[in-house]
Amino acid sequence: MKTYSDYLSQFFPALKIQKLSVDAGFSCPNRDGTLGYGGCIYCRNDSFTPSYCDSKDPVALQLIKGKEFFARKYPEMKFLAYFQSYTGTYNKSSDELIRIYREALDVEDIVGLVIGTRPDTISDELLKYLSEINSKTPVFIELGAETSHDKTLRLINRNHTWKDVEEATKKIAEAGLHCGLHLIVGLPGEDEEMVLQTIHKVVKLPIETLKIHQLQVLKGTPLLKKIEAGEINIPQFSVNQYIELCLRILKILPDNIVVERFLSQAPPSLVVSPSWGLKNYEFINLLKKHI
Repeated sequence: MKTYSDYLSQFFPALKIQKLSVDAGFSCPNRDGTLGYGGCIYCRNDSFTPSYCDSKDPVALQLIKGKEFFARKYPEMKFLAYFQSYTGTYNKSSDELIRIYREALDVEDIVGLVIGTRPDTISDELLKYLSEINSKTPVFIELGAETSHDKTLRLINRNHTWKDVEEATKKIAEAGLHCGLHLIVGLPGEDEEMVLQTIHKVVKLPIETLKIHQLQVLKGTPLLKKIEAGEINIPQFSVNQYIELCLRILKILPDNIVVERFLSQAPPSLVVSPSWGLKNYEFINLLKKHI
């Protein structure tokens, strides 16, 4: 099974690469009223934001702090500036976005950009600029797709469609950028066959990487409130059941699509369910035993 490290080695031979998360003060159109309010019902941004990230700090300072955090273990490491928080191409002008990305690339040892965003918030103007950067420095776009089922996308308050995903991946590929998708397994109302239907649609898209993880129910989210109120139900997976589903997914995926991760790891103090107590590498080791 080809790993994400193998994938990155195509761009950075003989280098150890680490993503450094950045909070550049973005929002989302399903938070600010453009498409809705409250954001995705499962989202709690502080569950995956490192301690060195603070939107009050300039992008460069966050990256410098991140480098210091990792340099203790790996002094020879190089880094990707990862615009992870919220929607990394939204609620700022193209000029402001370009300034932010340039600020990141000007930091020593930053060798590429990873931009997490939605499929409905990437302008042609921005793609043109990112394509220019990519001719010299790799640019990776991570699109939050979550599922191919529009009914589910409405239920979880994403407020975009699968067609948006199809169109965005095509534009990103045409711009010569490196595109990946993010999917969630165990969304309300979806069984295993619906997940596999999404995978069959994903493999038809011009993407290079895939992030898959189990739905985590986190404290303080609209998802938890809806579950407690009996408004929605979510499928419950044991570790073994999830492994079996991941094996079915891997059988569908072609060799040219690399799975970056299979597991979400929010802080245990925030997790209501599932409480598997596994890190991503531990889950991958379990998965490999079944391949």
